[in-house]
Amino acid sequence: MSKKIIFFDIDGTLLDHEKNLPQTTKSAVQSLKDKGYIVAIATGRAPFMFKELREELEIDSYISFNGQYIVLNGEVFYKNPLQREALGQLTDKALSLEHPVVYMDHDDMKANTPHHQYIEDSISTLKFSHPQHDPDYFLTREIYQALLFCEAGEEKQYKEEFDAFKFVRWHPVSTDILPSGASKAKGIERVIEALKISKEDVYAFGDGLNDIEMLGYVEHGVAMGNAEPETKEAARYETKDVSEDGILHGLKMLDLL
Repeated sequence: MSKKIIFFDIDGTLLDHEKNLPQTTKSAVQSLKDKGYIVAIATGRAPFMFKELREELEIDSYISFNGQYIVLNGEVFYKNPLQREALGQLTDKALSLEHPVVYMDHDDMKANTPHHQYIEDSISTLKFSHPQHDPDYFLTREIYQALLFCEAGEEKQYKEEFDAFKFVRWHPVSTDILPSGASKAKGIERVIEALKISKEDVYAFGDGLNDIEMLGYVEHGVAMGNAEPETKEAARYETKDVSEDGILHGLKMLDLL
């Protein structure tokens, strides 16, 4: 039997709308591993933001920061930090427009402002508290992703000015800042090349806008029933809502279980 690998997004895919892991999903992941399949995570989250989930599911291979920090079998495999000089210039512009910025590396996240309601509103949806204030955090760390806090449409001016970055909105008041050309799809490409897995044996589940390229790239892309309309269009298959045992249903639909 050829080697197969299944990638799972986290929020709205592995975790339900209340950020809980459904028991059927946990059992399904274990069943996949029992059958000899490789199970990996592909998320926009930083590694420190899903450590407990990795441990609960016993998963040691993952793509984080939408492809910018990859770990295979517990070992760091790939790193692609943001350009520090360009990030500093973006920060200056954001300060002039009163748009807060949060800097994230694999260990932690820090904000360039002591407190802002936009940061509170968005970060809290991930069940994390407002990050501590450290405006110089990006000067001494490798930052793999930053968060720009502004209302929908306001990021356009940044897109026009900073071609070193890619901007992906994930919340009404927050947008991811990634290296230009970054995506989960690129991360998956690197992983399957390293593991010598055929593209025909790659599966992925997701729901968000940052999953569009991933679901379009893999041979078997599955959009959750709760996925964004554009995400569903990119996927070959659609399963049920995450809260309706969507992962288990999708895996059975694909004859993986």
